[in-house]
Amino acid sequence: MTSLPPANQLVHATCVALDGRGLLLVGPSGAGKSSLALQLMALGARLVSDDQTLISLRDGHLWGAAPPSLAGKIEARGIGILAVEHLPAAPLALVADLGRTETDRLPPERTITFFDISLPCLHRSDSAHFPAGILHYLRAGRIA
Repeated sequence: MTSLPPANQLVHATCVALDGRGLLLVGPSGAGKSSLALQLMALGARLVSDDQTLISLRDGHLWGAAPPSLAGKIEARGIGILAVEHLPAAPLALVADLGRTETDRLPPERTITFFDISLPCLHRSDSAHFPAGILHYLRAGRIA
């Protein structure tokens, strides 16, 4: 693999965006990143990248983009690789860690840091409203 400049990091993650705010889905292989991305896309989000995301620092903000070989593609298990319209990049606003399960009804605010910039981080919830809740979080944020 080619080494990346210091302000770029390739991560095993999927990225979607809604209204110009990107969501980075992280977690181990098989955690459901692509599946959740497909659900979010069905509710109005747009794909940025699937499986691998290039995180970069631009003007003090974190951005997610697809490596060129993966742009416009998403895996749907049991169906195959799908071609989709995608965004070339999006500013990151939120991270969902699908490798960790939320146990609190009203969880504490958590963050994850890339390049000394912290982003809010949610843990996976198996509730039916998790995809809709994420989209509302992207639109309006969290109150407490």
